[in-house]
Amino acid sequence: MSVLSSVAANAIVWPLFAVMLIVSCTIAYFKSSGSSFISANGTQKGVPLALNFIATSFGCGMLVAYPQMANVAGLHGLLVYSLTSALPMMLFAYFGPLIRKRCPEGFLLTEWVYQRFGTVAGVYLSICTVLNLFLYMVSEVSSVNLAYEALTGKSGLAVVIVQCVVTTIYTTLGGFHISFITDTIQTGIVLVLLVAGTIAVATNLKIDHQAVLDSGLLEAKPLGWKLLYILTVAIFTNDFFMSGFWLRTFAARSDKDLFIGCAIATFVLLCVLTLVGMTGMLAVWAGYVPIASSESVPFFDLLAHQSAGIVGLVLAITIVISTCALDTLQSALVSTIASSVFRNKLSLLYVRSIVLIVMVPVVIVGLIAQDILNIYLIVDLLSSSVIPVMMFGLHRKSHSYLTAWEVVGGGLGGILSVFIFGSIYYHSAHEGGRLLLLLNGLYLDDWGVFGALVAAPVGSIISAFLIFVIRSILYHFWPLSLLAPISPEQNNTKGTISEDYHSDETKDSTLIFPPI
Repeated sequence: MSVLSSVAANAIVWPLFAVMLIVSCTIAYFKSSGSSFISANGTQKGVPLALNFIATSFGCGMLVAYPQMANVAGLHGLLVYSLTSALPMMLFAYFGPLIRKRCPEGFLLTEWVYQRFGTVAGVYLSICTVLNLFLYMVSEVSSVNLAYEALTGKSGLAVVIVQCVVTTIYTTLGGFHISFITDTIQTGIVLVLLVAGTIAVATNLKIDHQAVLDSGLLEAKPLGWKLLYILTVAIFTNDFFMSGFWLRTFAARSDKDLFIGCAIATFVLLCVLTLVGMTGMLAVWAGYVPIASSESVPFFDLLAHQSAGIVGLVLAITIVISTCALDTLQSALVSTIASSVFRNKLSLLYVRSIVLIVMVPVVIVGLIAQDILNIYLIVDLLSSSVIPVMMFGLHRKSHSYLTAWEVVGGGLGGILSVFIFGSIYYHSAHEGGRLLLLLNGLYLDDWGVFGALVAAPVGSIISAFLIFVIRSILYHFWPLSLLAPISPEQNNTKGTISEDYHSDETKDSTLIFPPI
C-alpha cells in the first residue's frame, strides 16, 4: 500500500492551494462584476451549461458515496443510485422553463415561491435550502478529510481548514462568476482522474475470478429494489433544493440551451457515477476491503495500493475537485442568503461574513461525520416532505386551493408523519426520533428508511389536504384575509403559468415540453 509520506503530501497540497488561490483571485479581479456576483442569468449556451451542471453534481463526496453503495448493495444498488442521480437533471429541463417564465428576474426557486405563496413560504423554503447547503458542505468537508486520511494515513484537519479559507477568499472576491469558471475546470479534472485511475487499475489490479463469484455483488438484492423507490423519491425531490442547479437553470440563454445542457449532463453523469462506483466492487474483489464495510473508503483504498506517483496524482486531483465543489456550495449559499433570506436588503459584506461564520460549524461537523450517505439522506428526507406540496403550486388552478398554510403545514406534517411511522414501526418514540435523522443508516435490514420515505411525501400531502379543509371551513364562517386563497394579483404576478405560456410573447419560445 503506497501511503504518501508527510513530505510528499505537503509538497503536493500546499503549493496546490497557493496556485488555486492566486489563479482564482486573479480571475475574480479581472472578470467579476456586481451584476454577476450572485447570478449570471441568460449568459450560458448548452455545452458550457452542461459542464456546469455536471460539475455541480461532482465533488469529493461522489468518490466516497457511490463506491460505498457498490460495496454494500452491489451492482444492482450502484445502477439504481447512478440512474436516480443522473435522471433528475431532466427535471430542470421541464420545470426550468416554467419557473423562468414565471420569474424572469429571479435566479432561485425561492423567488418563485415568494411570488406564488408569499413571504412566509418563501422564508420557509429559504431556511430549508440553507440547511440543505450546510449539510452538503459538511459532506464535502468530511469526504476530503476521509480521502486525505486514506491516501496519507494522517489527519486531514489542516487541509480542511486551509481549503475552507481558500474557497472563502476567492468566492468573496469573485462570487458566482468565479464558480462558473472553476466548475468548467473541475469537470475536466474529473475526466483526467477517471482516465488516470482507469489506466492504473487496469494495468496493476489483480482480481481472483472466484472472489467475484463468491462476493455476490453482481446479483440482484432486496436492498437494490428498496433503493429503487428510496433514492428516486429522495434525489428527485432533493434536487429542487439545490441552489447551484437553479442558478445554472436561470443562467441558460434559452430553453433549448437548457434542454441540451440537461440532456448532456444526464448522460455524462450516468457514465461517470457508474464508473466511479465500480471501484467499490473492485476493491472487494482485489481483497483490499471487506464487503459491506462502513469504515472503509473503497475508491481511495483501491488507488492507495497503486504506485506512489498515482497516489500523489489522485491526492492532487481530489483536492482540486473538492475545492471546486466547495466553492460552488459557498456561492450558492451566498446567493440564497442574499436573495432569498434577506431579499437583497443586506449588504454583501454582511452576507459574506455570515457565510464565513457558517464555515466554522461546517468544519467541526465535517470532521466528526463519517457516513456521507447518511448526511445525504437527512436532507433527502426534508426535501421529500417539503417539495411535493410546493410543486402543486405550478398547476394553473392551484391558486384557488393552495396557499402558504398548506405548503408550510404540509411540510411540517410530512416530518411529523415520519416520527409517527417510526414510533409505531419500532414500538418506541425514541426510535421514531432517531428515524428523523436516519441514525440507523440506509443499509439496516428492515423497512424503516423505506417507510420514512413513504411517510414523508404521503404525510405532507395528507396534512396539506387537512389544512385546506380546516382553512376553508374557517374562512366560510370567518372570511379573514389571512385565511383567503392568494390570487395572482395579490402576489404581484401577471397571471397563471398557463396564461403566460399561451400569451403572444411566448408562442414562439423554444419550449421543449408542454406547459402544465
